[in-house]
Amino acid sequence: MKKYLVVGNPIAHSLSPELHNYWLRKNNIQGTYKKEEINSEDLKKLTTRIKDKEIFGANITVPFKREIISYLDELTSEAKTTQSVNTITLENNKIIGHNTDVKGFENAIKDTGYNLEEKKIFVLGAGGVVPSIIFALLKMKASVIVLSNRTRKKADYLKDYFTSVLAEDEIQKKIIINEWGDIPKFDVVINATSVGLKKDDKLNLDFSKVGKDKFFYDVIYNPAETNFLKNGKNLSNFTENGKKMFIYQAAESFKIWHNIKPEINDEVSKLLDQ
Repeated sequence: MKKYLVVGNPIAHSLSPELHNYWLRKNNIQGTYKKEEINSEDLKKLTTRIKDKEIFGANITVPFKREIISYLDELTSEAKTTQSVNTITLENNKIIGHNTDVKGFENAIKDTGYNLEEKKIFVLGAGGVVPSIIFALLKMKASVIVLSNRTRKKADYLKDYFTSVLAEDEIQKKIIINEWGDIPKFDVVINATSVGLKKDDKLNLDFSKVGKDKFFYDVIYNPAETNFLKNGKNLSNFTENGKKMFIYQAAESFKIWHNIKPEINDEVSKLLDQ
């Protein structure tokens, strides 16, 4: 029986096993998928376990999406561009790093029917999934991406990095850095921080003057409604959590490992209702 993992720290909140084990059963695949909390010093051992075929694939989550790269043999184009890996697999005795977050975010936004083209996007955070979101936003032709992070140098780094790696003058103009707490005009605001994983977590940012009919998006899917989303809803804005992004990125990982596109339906969605 083949073993698959999701690793991170913390990892208790992850619902990846619910999804993957459901799809394994539905597709009559003899395998198990579990979550495992690890530390930085365990990353090298993880890749060894995959090369030894103790594990046949792993999802990587916060805070190791960038750190894992130094232990991999090759990266796919999107993983290389974003310098973010959330899925690893063994191919021809080489450990390959994939990024399924980009497509996961794109598909989730398309599902909402909201068109990001020429929209001004305000992104909170600069770690974890943010490089993938920035790359997806650029692909989806957002007009401006305003980044804000408590540690400004991390946001500055992302702007400099994308300007360099994409080698386009327009990127310099499209990505703007705001000081934390300074709320710009926007069409969409994305919480890509970990603030909200605990039900009492609050960003303590004042959105009361941004107006109505904005789009508040949170990458967090558990809990289903963070205080960030509650605040957005109370201010008469459209809200969406990260459930669909999570499902779509997981489906892409499943396809990489098993060469099967898993079915995504209401039953799958209900697996994540906690």
